[in-house]
Amino acid sequence: MVALKKIPFDTAVFLATEGSGRSILHNTARQTFFSQGDPADSVFYLQSGRAKLTVVSKRGKEATVTMLAPGDFYGEESMAVAGALRAASAMAVSACVALKIGRDQMLRVLHEEHAFSDYFMQFILTRGIRTQADLVDQLFNSSERRLARTLLLMAEFGGAGEPETLLPPVTQETLAAMIGTTRSRVSFFMNRFRKLGYIEYNGRIRVHTSLLNMVLHDDLPEENTSRPKLLDSPPYPARTARRAQLV
Repeated sequence: MVALKKIPFDTAVFLATEGSGRSILHNTARQTFFSQGDPADSVFYLQSGRAKLTVVSKRGKEATVTMLAPGDFYGEESMAVAGALRAASAMAVSACVALKIGRDQMLRVLHEEHAFSDYFMQFILTRGIRTQADLVDQLFNSSERRLARTLLLMAEFGGAGEPETLLPPVTQETLAAMIGTTRSRVSFFMNRFRKLGYIEYNGRIRVHTSLLNMVLHDDLPEENTSRPKLLDSPPYPARTARRAQLV
C-alpha cells in the first residue's frame, strides 16, 4: 500500500485564498468588518487596502486605536476564549480585501501547522512591541512628535519593502484621536511639517524621508513645537492712552 504524501503547507497561499472555514471579503471605504460588542468568532487578515480599529467609551467618546495595513491580522481576541465579544470596531478606510478565518479553522491550523503558528506568533509579538512603543510615545513625547511617528507608521517606514509614502485618506480628526490631541493642533503641526518640507499635504498626505530623518535624529526645530505663537495685536491710540493712565 502506497502512503499518500502530505502536501506541504504554504502560509502565503492559505492567507491569499478561500477554503474551508475561510472566505474573502471585499469592503468599500467606511464599511465595517465587525463592531464593538459583536461576537468574536473569527480572525481577519488584511490582504489589501487600509482599515482602522476604533473603540467607543461608555460615555460615547470614540477613539482610533490603530491603523491597519496589508499583512495585518485583526480580531485576534476571538482566539482567547470561546464566546468572547469584540473589544473594538474594525472599519475600512479605503477599499479593502480581507480574508475572514473562522475561529475553529484558525485553531486547527495553529495546532497542526507549525510554520503558520510561527508566522502568527511573530505578528502577535511584533504588535505587542508596537503597542508598548505607542504607550511610551504617549507618555513621554510631545503631540507633534507623536504625529510625526504616526505618519511614519502609516507610511510603513521601517517595514519590509518600500514605504507607501502616499497615505490613504485620513482626516485630521482621526489623527487627533490617535495621538491624543485636538484637531486644531494637528492642523497647525501639519502646516508646519509642510513648510519644513517633511510632507506634502493637499487632500492626501505624502510623507518624505526627511520626516524619518528628523525623528531618528530628534532634530525637530523646537520653536512652536507645542502650540502656535500668539502674537500681540498692533497698537492703536485708544489702547495706548489707557495703558499710559495705568503707569
